[in-house]
Amino acid sequence: MSPVSIHSKLPNVGTTIFTVMSALAAEHKAINLGQGFPDYAMDESLLELVEHAMRNGHNQYAHMNGYGPLRKALADKVQYLYGSRPDPETEITITPGASYALFTALATILQPGDEVIVFEPAYDCYIPQIELMGAKAVTVNLVFPNYRIDWKEVRAKITGRTRAIIVNTPHNPTGSVLTKDDMLELEAAVAGSNIIVVADEVYEHLIFDGLQHESVLKYPPLRERAFAVYSFGKVYDCTGWKLGYCIAPPALMAEFRKIHQFNAFTCDTPKQVALADFINNRGVFLGLGSRLQKKRDYFQQLMTGTRFRPLASHGSYFQIYSYDAISDEPEYDFAIRLTKEAGVATIPVSSFYRTPVDNRVLRFCFSKRDETLAAAVERLKGI
Repeated sequence: MSPVSIHSKLPNVGTTIFTVMSALAAEHKAINLGQGFPDYAMDESLLELVEHAMRNGHNQYAHMNGYGPLRKALADKVQYLYGSRPDPETEITITPGASYALFTALATILQPGDEVIVFEPAYDCYIPQIELMGAKAVTVNLVFPNYRIDWKEVRAKITGRTRAIIVNTPHNPTGSVLTKDDMLELEAAVAGSNIIVVADEVYEHLIFDGLQHESVLKYPPLRERAFAVYSFGKVYDCTGWKLGYCIAPPALMAEFRKIHQFNAFTCDTPKQVALADFINNRGVFLGLGSRLQKKRDYFQQLMTGTRFRPLASHGSYFQIYSYDAISDEPEYDFAIRLTKEAGVATIPVSSFYRTPVDNRVLRFCFSKRDETLAAAVERLKGI
């Protein structure tokens, strides 16, 4: 019998670099500073709230749009942080993770032949999701070494087929953040058009150095044309929960929910109930940035004992380091060798480009226990 065959919708896509490097780390017993997840315990009080919710009967389906009190708590949080209050009934939907929310937003708006502007290096799900919709990713490289946006190039690449622009702040993989000037440039670029903004803001609370998170929700001309996407898992140290949410104007959210209802339909109920209580205490998210900045600063201090050179990181779990004083090897090759020989796994930033751009830099995740970071740097001192 001949084997069954299918026509691949993603013929040029293989296994993600995160899976590759994590598997290699496990094989060589390397310290994994590649994949973005904490190795320390999440807030004990949030665990207790989940247990309480389960023991008090919150174990059946939540509403398709998400647990009502959680959506209300999120609306209150947005009002407090960004000065506008989305309607929890018509503008907020709880999703099984941020990647799901991004996928659903793109599925909502894209038709075959549409174009989406994507800034590279880019989180690896953006372009495959666009291509699954039969649309085309139009890439704009962030300007090295500060990874800023060249808005002149953005305007030059906008065409009559441009349907969306994806922005990500704080940025994965680089840790750069968008400024107020960037948001005003974005406003000007899309003004008078039918372009949708898809804003990946999953690290919204993890921002450093006294900077403010410039959310699309702070800017009314962007707010009215944006899907803003967030992650509970990233900011509350529980990435395995795969819970996030999306905020969009009523007309956009109504279409988003049409797709959502026939896909995941709903999300884990007891965790939603717990989060509703948890985030009503503003202190749980207001202190997140300073806590993680301490880890970034600690890691930077340790790394002064190596030949790696830091690039600026003002947010997220990540910092980019140059190894130009160590080797001329391509990023992928050097990352593999570092895992095998030094026992430290990282992510080559070239993997975040469709056509690799090799600046001899690696992404390190510093959202780890101090002992983990110290042990990793001890190994890196020998490189």
